[in-house]
Amino acid sequence: MRIAFYAPLKSPNDPVASGDRQMARTLVKALEHGGHSVELASELRFYLREPEPRSFDALKIVAREETARLTRLWDCDGKPDLWFTYHPYYKAPDLIGPELASAFAVPYATAEASYSRRRNAGLWADTQALVARAVGQAALNICFTQRDRQGLADAIPGAAFGMLSPFIDTAAYREMPARGCPTRLVTVAMMRPGDKVESYRMLAQALGPISHLPWTMSVVGDGPARDEVKAQFAGLPADRIQWLGAIEPAAVPDVLYGGGIYVWPGCGEAYGVAYLEAQAAGLPVVAQDIAGVPEVVRDGQTGILTPPGNVGAFTSAIERLLVRDAERTIMAAEARRFVLAERSLDAAAARLAALLAKIPVS
Repeated sequence: MRIAFYAPLKSPNDPVASGDRQMARTLVKALEHGGHSVELASELRFYLREPEPRSFDALKIVAREETARLTRLWDCDGKPDLWFTYHPYYKAPDLIGPELASAFAVPYATAEASYSRRRNAGLWADTQALVARAVGQAALNICFTQRDRQGLADAIPGAAFGMLSPFIDTAAYREMPARGCPTRLVTVAMMRPGDKVESYRMLAQALGPISHLPWTMSVVGDGPARDEVKAQFAGLPADRIQWLGAIEPAAVPDVLYGGGIYVWPGCGEAYGVAYLEAQAAGLPVVAQDIAGVPEVVRDGQTGILTPPGNVGAFTSAIERLLVRDAERTIMAAEARRFVLAERSLDAAAARLAALLAKIPVS
């Protein structure tokens, strides 16, 4: 099929690295891997940081202009076979695709749409209504987690759904170099207010009680909350932690290969691409059993998931993998097998092909 791809929150070409950008790019790869022709329909970013009506009205005007531009383009060059929107949610609804798809009789699809009833207040209720209408219109809504599917199904019970497990391009992890330091902890996460800062705070608190163990840690990430994050670790031995800052995505595998355990609490994580990358590199994971994390980490097999908010349990899980060499080694091997065999680009492309084959195309 000829697929028009759109990501209202962040274009695959956005210069700022993030999990959203990475998954958008990987989805495009998976679609192309399945034989489809994918074109980026628009790079318009429709994102509302706060529920501010003036900003919303201004974005709607820009969206109408973009819709008019694409209408002219399709009239001239022909319409695509499918419109595919990645990650529409209350702060970033798709105000382009549903209208175009309806006007041109093009099937509409979403991936990783989400809906939360607790956001139904004020302007967010209006933007969620836009998401609900788009999901209801879609010939297929591809969900990455059961949590997202349930939220959508409760709000839009007549919508069409399909499941696609979170995945990564494992090409950079196919070759396994010499094993890194088994007691080196690794974290890869942006430093921004909210859930990220809370995860860093919990991690710092968890490491304090095990300072007697010979762990070191590499931290990859940067952002506006950098100073606040580093302040959380001020009570720990400074020579234990290597702050690498923001690095190119291509350099991340080497950092992971140099470690032994991936540690990240994952407060509010939709699922976490970084968990999959760490496991592909053969790192067992310590995270919380929270949000979408269980969709990418198998508790007791590829890592340890601890009760949400329980710092003591998180500490114990890290300590367990630091001192139990045999268990850590077994989990490391299973983590790598799990991602390379089940969460690869090839596996996702095959699943996507099966899902899209059910969409009638005129």
